[in-house]
Amino acid sequence: MSLLDVQGLTIRYGNDTVVDGVDLYIDRGESVGLVGESGSGKSQSALAILGLLPRQAEVSGSILFDEQQLLGASERELDTFRARRIGMVFQDPMQALNPYLRIGAQLRQILRSHGGTDKAAVDARVLEMLAKVGLPDPDRQLRAYPHELSGGMRQRVMLASALIVEPDLLIADEPTTALDVTVQAQILDLLEDIRDNTALLLITHDLGVVAGHCEHMIVLDKGHLVEQGQTTTLFAAPGHPHTRTLLDAAPRVDRGDVATSATGSTILSVSDASVEYRDLTAVRKVSFAVREGETVAVVGESGSGKSSVVRAMLGLVPLSAGRVVYAGKNLEGPVERRLKSQRRDLQLVFQDPVSALNPQMRVRAIVAEPLLVHEPSMTAAERLERVTAILEKVGLSERFLQRFPHQLSGGQAQRVAIARALILRPRVLVCDEAVAALDGSVRRQVLDMLRAVQADTGLSIIFISHDLAVVRSISHRVLVMYLGKLVEAADSGTLFTAPRHPYTQALLDSVPVPDPVVVPKRAPLRGEVPSPVNPPPGCVFHPRCTKAEARCGSTAPSMRDVAGSSVACHFPN
Repeated sequence: MSLLDVQGLTIRYGNDTVVDGVDLYIDRGESVGLVGESGSGKSQSALAILGLLPRQAEVSGSILFDEQQLLGASERELDTFRARRIGMVFQDPMQALNPYLRIGAQLRQILRSHGGTDKAAVDARVLEMLAKVGLPDPDRQLRAYPHELSGGMRQRVMLASALIVEPDLLIADEPTTALDVTVQAQILDLLEDIRDNTALLLITHDLGVVAGHCEHMIVLDKGHLVEQGQTTTLFAAPGHPHTRTLLDAAPRVDRGDVATSATGSTILSVSDASVEYRDLTAVRKVSFAVREGETVAVVGESGSGKSSVVRAMLGLVPLSAGRVVYAGKNLEGPVERRLKSQRRDLQLVFQDPVSALNPQMRVRAIVAEPLLVHEPSMTAAERLERVTAILEKVGLSERFLQRFPHQLSGGQAQRVAIARALILRPRVLVCDEAVAALDGSVRRQVLDMLRAVQADTGLSIIFISHDLAVVRSISHRVLVMYLGKLVEAADSGTLFTAPRHPYTQALLDSVPVPDPVVVPKRAPLRGEVPSPVNPPPGCVFHPRCTKAEARCGSTAPSMRDVAGSSVACHFPN
């Protein structure tokens, strides 16, 4: 008998059916990946298992856990299973953790609610669990509040809280989606190491994660279960077209063509740029150039300075030192003081399109708004023609003109944001994690669209991302940043086949490969990025570098050319 046996699970909200007749089974100690795009019903199914759906949800079917029926059980009955028998890790730990309670208090509360009465034993178990999930200095961290921890540390706390009472089943709902790829690798390793005989239901849209960490795989599409089976079997021979679509859309960091070097003239250059926020230096003397028709990717972990250097270039934050030149002219001061032509030629697309779009304006008005500022002489009919044309270019028909942002999917909203940026026919487009929140197939469509626009117009793109698999698929050249410094720069073909800096190699090794035949590497990079307020001496990467020597801790390396790469390392590979 399976540990979890779900049959005919159906979830309705009024006339909308979000999950329709789903069956799934999990044996003791087994790891199962539940995959699908946004709106497929993954999270709704997980919440139904724990009885956490809102009251207006109509749920039918059967949910047997260890041969006991959970569907229709009272809150009191469900509380005997929640946490104690079934643990849950949510995607956003900041929302799941109580901001008013210290970390230690929250974990003690879980133990006490499940019979832990001996204070010394409870405290010892909390410290043991914080140490087990790799939280640095657990004696100090248990007295910290959630906002005082990094995203990776908060997710470790969530793992500790879910596993502290040793449940039989752990449900992890997109537990690594919002994390840097290096931290994601650490968290996935932790799941493998500490769940012991706990069964795992891993909900994700990342097929690389499933390939490396799940024995079985279940595929949902629009509330329907379309395929399930052994992970190796489904990857090798998917039986359903939707599974094939998901697999085809998954980028790979280890193979695939890369763009050849762009040959256009330099359109934008940044020289010795530094950015400071009070006592914090976010960017330290970074230099790079962008050619016409070229896509330059800027990669690195959170806190590396990727967004800061680009926003300073655009005049959104002050540049404390350095110089930015566009089309032969200096870009100086805040964006509102720059020439209108310069503001028009350099456009930005943010990561979260819903926050970037005015919720009170329809798509037609959102996309047309830049024309009112930069081409005020246009007639309403001319504006509508331009708006309709650019929407079609990004794959949206004129039926979207009258919709509000809340009536759009994430991919549709991001296309609107890109259309708004492209309607002025800029020469440089900055994409700041512009596809990070998109599902695989939608992400692929948006990237294909950007490549097509670039081929048609000669558009230059600065592509900020922490996803190196995506970067491989779109970039001509890659800049790698760490703790505010540029540590490597190379053409994509060179960087992905022969990285020279140990940090670049660690980033590449951390990316999960969507192929169960490829054995996932253990997290190659441990620890957290040091505080930019108090950076380490010498090479900023040396505290985490496995190849560091005494010289690395005292002398900062300069950028130098090594076999086609420009690298800041005393001992390049």
